[in-house]
Amino acid sequence: MRMATVLKRHPAGTLLVVLGVVAAAAVAAWHSTTSAPVDEAKAAGLSAADFPEIAVDLFKPMDGGIALSPDEIKGRNSWLLWTAGNQAFWDQVARTGFGLVDLLKTLDSRRRPHRFAEMGLINEPGFKAAAAPDAYGLWLDEPASPAAAEIDPRIYGRPSGVIGFRIFPNPAFDAQAKQRWNPERYYSDPTYYTDPDLVRPYRIGVACGLCHVGPNPLHPPDDPENPTWADLSSAIGNQYIREGKVFTLAQPRSFFWEMLNAQPPGTSDTSRAASDHINNPGAMNAMLLLGPRLAEASEETIAGGGLEFPGGAQRRVPHLLKDGADSVGVAGAMLRVYVNEGLYFQEWLTDHDLLLGLRAQKPFPVKAAFENSVYWQATFARIDDMAKFFLRLGPMHLADAPGGAAYLSQDPSVMDRGKIVFAENCAGCHSSKQPPGDIDPRSEPAKQWYRDAVMRPDFLDDNFLSTDKRYPVSLIKTNACRALASNATRGQIWDNFSSETYKSLKSVGPIEVYDPTDETKPYRFDTPAGGPGYYRPPSLVAIWSSAPFLHNNSVGVFTGDPSVAGRMRAFDDAIEKLLWPEKRLGKESIWRTTQESYLRIPEAFVPVALRPLVRDGYLSLGPIPKGMPINLLANIDPTGRNVLDLALAANKALLELAGQKLTAGSGGALAPGDPIDTLLASLMAASKCPDLIEDRGHDFGTHLPDSDKRALIEFLKTM
Repeated sequence: MRMATVLKRHPAGTLLVVLGVVAAAAVAAWHSTTSAPVDEAKAAGLSAADFPEIAVDLFKPMDGGIALSPDEIKGRNSWLLWTAGNQAFWDQVARTGFGLVDLLKTLDSRRRPHRFAEMGLINEPGFKAAAAPDAYGLWLDEPASPAAAEIDPRIYGRPSGVIGFRIFPNPAFDAQAKQRWNPERYYSDPTYYTDPDLVRPYRIGVACGLCHVGPNPLHPPDDPENPTWADLSSAIGNQYIREGKVFTLAQPRSFFWEMLNAQPPGTSDTSRAASDHINNPGAMNAMLLLGPRLAEASEETIAGGGLEFPGGAQRRVPHLLKDGADSVGVAGAMLRVYVNEGLYFQEWLTDHDLLLGLRAQKPFPVKAAFENSVYWQATFARIDDMAKFFLRLGPMHLADAPGGAAYLSQDPSVMDRGKIVFAENCAGCHSSKQPPGDIDPRSEPAKQWYRDAVMRPDFLDDNFLSTDKRYPVSLIKTNACRALASNATRGQIWDNFSSETYKSLKSVGPIEVYDPTDETKPYRFDTPAGGPGYYRPPSLVAIWSSAPFLHNNSVGVFTGDPSVAGRMRAFDDAIEKLLWPEKRLGKESIWRTTQESYLRIPEAFVPVALRPLVRDGYLSLGPIPKGMPINLLANIDPTGRNVLDLALAANKALLELAGQKLTAGSGGALAPGDPIDTLLASLMAASKCPDLIEDRGHDFGTHLPDSDKRALIEFLKTM
C-alpha cells in the first residue's frame, strides 16, 4: 500500500510543540527579570578557587591503565565527576516537568540489575543494589565496601552508582520539606511527585561521563551490568545509552514517548533542550587521536565568540560535531556541552524556551558567563587539563582486542587489494594524510599519491582517518536533518560558539528526498545559507567497534553486546548494508508511531495562537494513528505563521477519521477530493527538515565489484 494512501486514512494530528511536553514549566520558573543573572556559586560569594581539581588518580585502571601526568589526571577526574553546578538545573526540571523528567527516579536502585540492558547506563564499579531504602525512603545504590574519602562531596557530590550521575544534598530540603516528604507517594502517586512545590532530599548532577564513558573495546566486561574500571573507556562514547529512557518517564500512548522510543541507541539530540524544531539525534563520537586532529585542523575566522579569541582572529580549529558547527576551538566546544547540560542555566533559560522553543532564540552571551558565573569560570579553568587528557587517547585496534586477531584476514593479497581500494575510493575524505597542496585532489597524480601512501607501513600511524572538512549533504545524500541543525547560526542560541566562517557558509542548494504524498517522484526543498547543510567525514579510527554506521546509527543492527563478538556482529551487518545499499531498510527505516497516541499540553503552556484548540484546560491532539512518520510532525516549527491553520486542519481531520474508526490496514477509504492531500503537502512544506528515510545515502564505493568490497572490509577492520 502506498504511504500516501495510509496517511490519507490516518492523517497527522498536529505539528505543534512536539518536544514541549517534557518539562514545559521549567522555563517559566527560571526567566530572569534582570539583565545579568548570576549562578548559585557567585550568589554565595564563592570564586573559582573554591572548586579545586582533584589530583588523585581515582580511575587508574580505566583507558587501558595508561600512566597519566598530574594535569592529565585532573582532566580525567573533571571529565568524569564535574557537574558545573547543573544539579540545580536538573532539580528545577524535576520539580516543574509534570513528572516526566526526574533523575532521582531514574536512579532507582531496583533497576541496577538491568540498567545497561534497559537504558544503556553504566553501573559504577564498587557499588551494589540497595538492600533497603535509605533514611529518606529512597532506593539508591550502596557502596560494596567502604571507600576512602578522596572527593569533596560539596564540590563533586557523591557517587550515585551510575557513572555520570552525582548526588548532592538539596539545600532547600528544610524542616518543612522533611515533614511533607513521603517516599511511598513519591514513587507511586503522580499527584504528589508532579507537584512543583515538592522538595526532594537530593539534587542529581550530570557529568560528561554519562554519555561518553562506555565499555572498552579492548577490554570488554564479562558482564555489562557489572563492569570493572578496567572494562571502561572514558571517551569511547556510550554507544548503548537510550537517551529517552534515561532522561524521561514519558508513558506509552503519548506522542513524545513515541518520538523517544524511535530514537536509536547510542544517539543524543543535542538540539532538544534548546530546541531547533528538528528531531535529529546523532551518534556519540569517540574522542580518539585528537592530537593529529589538532595538528591538521582547518583555519577559521573567529569573530565575536567571546572566549579567549580576539575578534576577527584566524585560528586552526578542530571539529568534533558532525556538522562542524563547533568552530571556535576546544574550549568553546567543551563549554557549549556543559551549558547544554545546565551550566549557568540562570542565563541560558533567558535566551530560549526550554524544550518548547515557542519564542525566538537569542545568543547565549559568553562574555556575560565569564562575568556572572563562578561555575563557568571554574569549568573554563579545567579545559586545558581535560584537553591534555584527551590527547593521550589513541586508536583501538581489533588485533589488540581479546580474540580480535581471529577476525582479521591473513591473506596478504586480499589486504593489499583492500588498501588500494581504500586509496582510490575512500582516502580523499577518510584520511588525514593528504597529498601536497599543489596536487589537485581529484587528479590522477592525487590517486597515485594515495596508492603509494596507503601501502606504507606507517599510513595508519597518527592518521585520524578524516579530513575534518565540511562536505555538502547534497553530495553525501545521507539524511539531512542533522546537517540542517540551526542553533549555531547567526543570532541563535550558540552564535557565540560558532565561527564567522561557519556562519558565512553558502547554501548547499536543493535536496531531493522521499515524498510520502507521491512516491513516484522526489520531494525537493531548498536549504538555508549561513551554516546548515554540511557534514564532516566521521573518523574511521576503530570503525570495527562503532557500528551501527552513519551519523544517526541507522545502518546496521544494534546488538547491545559490547563484547568483541558482539561488536563484530554489528560491524559485519553494518558494513554489508553500507556497501550493498539494497540490503538497507529504506522506507522501513522511517521512524513511525507504534500505536495510537496523543499529545496533551496544559493550557498554561499553549501558545496564544493555539488557544482556540484548548478544551477542558488542555490542548489535546489526537488520536495520532499507528504508523505515522514521527518526523512528519516533529520537524515543524510551532512559531510559524501558519501553525494555527495547519493545526486546526490536522485536528479536524483526525477527529473525522477517528469517528470513522479507521485504523492502519483497515481497508477504509476517503472520499475523492478530501483535504488530506492538501494537509500532507502543507506538513512537508512547513517542515524544517522533510527528510524521512534515515538510512539513505553515502553511496561511495557501492559500485565496486564484490571482491573489491570484501577486500576493503578486511582493511577497514585493521583501523
